[in-house]
Amino acid sequence: MTLIKSISGIRGTIGGQPGDNLSPLDVVKFVSAYSIMLKAKFPSTKLKVVVGRDARISGPMVNNIVIGTLNSMGINVIDLGLSTTPTVEMSVTDHKAHGGVILTASHNPKQWNALKLLNEKGEFINGKEGEELLEIAEKENFEYTEVDELGHLSHDYDAIKNHIQHILDLPLVDIDAISKAGFTVALDAVNSTGGISIIPLLEQLGVYNIVKLYTKPTGHFPHNPEPLPEHLTELSKAVIDNKADVGFVVDPDVDRLAIVMENGEMFNEEYTLVAVADYILQHQKGNTVSNMSSTRALRDITEKHGFSYSASAVGEVNVVEMMRQTNAVIGGEGNGGIIYPSLHSGRDALVGIALFLTYLAKRNIKVSELRAEYPAYFISKNKIQLEPKMNVDSILIAMADKYNNEKVSTIDGVKIDFSKSWVHLRKSNTEPIIRIYAEALSMKEADELAEKIINDIKSLI
Repeated sequence: MTLIKSISGIRGTIGGQPGDNLSPLDVVKFVSAYSIMLKAKFPSTKLKVVVGRDARISGPMVNNIVIGTLNSMGINVIDLGLSTTPTVEMSVTDHKAHGGVILTASHNPKQWNALKLLNEKGEFINGKEGEELLEIAEKENFEYTEVDELGHLSHDYDAIKNHIQHILDLPLVDIDAISKAGFTVALDAVNSTGGISIIPLLEQLGVYNIVKLYTKPTGHFPHNPEPLPEHLTELSKAVIDNKADVGFVVDPDVDRLAIVMENGEMFNEEYTLVAVADYILQHQKGNTVSNMSSTRALRDITEKHGFSYSASAVGEVNVVEMMRQTNAVIGGEGNGGIIYPSLHSGRDALVGIALFLTYLAKRNIKVSELRAEYPAYFISKNKIQLEPKMNVDSILIAMADKYNNEKVSTIDGVKIDFSKSWVHLRKSNTEPIIRIYAEALSMKEADELAEKIINDIKSLI
């Protein structure tokens, strides 16, 4: 079964049986439920929803079904066509729309697609709204609009251009400094929409020496699209061969940014946010937020600048909520997701590139030299398989009790903070596993901490 229904969206593989995969019937079902939810939120209103997609092969098919379903519910649609997740998010507010639908399965392989649903702020619907959506969908009590009240379709072909302009207008993006630096930049866009968004951004920033890898939006991903080191050997080689100053890689919907240093080594996607936050905090007073599974280096950099760091539950919507609560000026997730609320409250690789290049130009140093300035932490990511009938919650409670002499948080699973390390235990919502993330001052120590926790769990079961 590869249809995953959660508050963060509906994702699955294309083809197969309804209810087991992301079939046309499932697309209609969940978009209808979303429409009903919007109508309840905005009664007696002619609704407007923005739709955009990444370059997946199934995109046009799913896009047509989504638009047709929204129109059949009496909702007007603004179709952006090929776009990025942050572009759709910004377009919701630019168009004063009541919501948005992004068609992307993010870093999943090409056989996957998904419906990611936005509210009127261009932000992902929250947990309560997600639960409401699933309840509506389960009841399947849908009523469609009569012919005279059908929604209509319009197009916005300038959404990416407008997104870029918003970035160029930011006070902390210095076009002149970037242009004078004369950077050579290598880009891997995995044959999705990074090519049609990042290349024009770089050119308007004054970067014309661009080494292009897989920048055509064909949807045929040349490698696993998750921006992890083992998938980026070709980009690393291109950086070295072309003597590039930096290499950038994004996932198919362009909300995650990973960086390759001039020596071909990874900057480490955990440190994308750290570097950008370091720059922002030198110019904007405020706090920072990342999720509980992200590196402690952001806390260290934040406190160095005299501000406060907070950790939220995992999930972009949770990061954004805590950023509001703590007046954070920069935040995000350790997977390379940067959230800069001066632009909008969503992960955005485009603004991450613009801010990173500005900082690099102003410092006039190599990327590897910048990386060496930050605390060195190492994260070990593991999971333990459980029997389906096991009570995962009771195991997590027992682990929290076992380490109650340490700093323990149960906001999202169990996070145990030691003096020089931490471990985060989370249960999966889709399979009987516990994810175990451990961070320490060396990979050996991180692996050993993770192994210790795994043995503790095994002793409980």
